[in-house]
Amino acid sequence: MFKKAIAASVVGLLVCAATLAAEPGRHYVPAPAPAGGGPALPFSEGVMVGGTFYVAGHIGTDPAAQGGALDADAEAHRVLDAVKHTLSEAGLSMDDLVSVTVYCTDLSLYDSFNAVYRSYFHVPYPARAFIGVNQLVRGAHFEVAGIAVKSPGAGR
Repeated sequence: MFKKAIAASVVGLLVCAATLAAEPGRHYVPAPAPAGGGPALPFSEGVMVGGTFYVAGHIGTDPAAQGGALDADAEAHRVLDAVKHTLSEAGLSMDDLVSVTVYCTDLSLYDSFNAVYRSYFHVPYPARAFIGVNQLVRGAHFEVAGIAVKSPGAGR
């Protein structure tokens, strides 16, 4: 039953994506070119549809470090800086985020992540989920995605 629910969700997302692809007026923040060349990454950093901006999952590993490993605090800063940069490219700020999803490979890092996270936001904070996962790409501790809504009349 669980597999059927996931399959139905995937089909629903594909139909939704196909519908969005037909809409004019979308703005994309492209993914940066891979370090050292190679083919372009097959996703955008974010997509603006109407007044809503969908931030793709970002990781904060250091591509120059072997294995990409950073300490958790440095990685938390790096991933949130990446989200902030993507929002800026779309004319938005961290204050425009209404929902954030954090994927984490070690739930014991919850408090230390929150300490860093607080420094990027003002009260009231966006809604947030903090989800434990087995592993993330490039050995990351955190992956952060979100949804931002452009404030009406904000002059952006």
